[in-house]
Amino acid sequence: MKTTGGTDEQKRRAALAAAEAVEDGMVVGLGTGSTTAFAIRELGELVAGGLDIRGVPTSFAARELAHEEEIPLASLDEISSIDLAIDGADQVATSDGALVKGGGAAHAREKIVDAFAERFLVVADPSKMAETLSHSIPVEVLPTARTTVSAAISDLGGDPVLRRAERKDGPVVTDNGNLVLDCDFGEISDSESLATSLSTVPGVVEHGIFVDVADLVYVGTADGVDVVEF
Repeated sequence: MKTTGGTDEQKRRAALAAAEAVEDGMVVGLGTGSTTAFAIRELGELVAGGLDIRGVPTSFAARELAHEEEIPLASLDEISSIDLAIDGADQVATSDGALVKGGGAAHAREKIVDAFAERFLVVADPSKMAETLSHSIPVEVLPTARTTVSAAISDLGGDPVLRRAERKDGPVVTDNGNLVLDCDFGEISDSESLATSLSTVPGVVEHGIFVDVADLVYVGTADGVDVVEF
């Protein structure tokens, strides 16, 4: 189940509030998506004003935007730790802080960066908040394993659909050269159990359920920012 997106102003408020947590000398994970883009642009302005940070991008798109903003970048091979990661979410479960990510097909790299960070700040608008997860789950798969993974997901109760590209013929291909299955499980009562089951399917590179990763969620509203702690 997909939710209607929030306004740009709500997204901007959440992103700017999270960017305020970035301090001089930090290594910062730079997430992917429309809300995180506001945070990257804000960090670019802070860097232009003298803030000394290094960014670790989670996707080609995040890297390109960070280059535009002249944020110094580093790869995971070049750093020993990430102080803070800022990233968005397609859905946030208020009951336990579990997330669905992968609308931009960058969830494999996002999970590596976000989980490695000392603190992970999620930026979102109210439309992304729900009591329990019900958004379709993106699953990145090896191209040769699409059929077998689809069968395994069906056995788990999901309805897998190959994600198609919007401006070209054929499927979406991730930055890692893989395919994405969008898998509808309906309302997910036990996100941790489903996350474990998906991770054990041969051919699955990564899935979009993030469990016990988020520390704070900044929710931009019509007149401010609500901060939810997990």
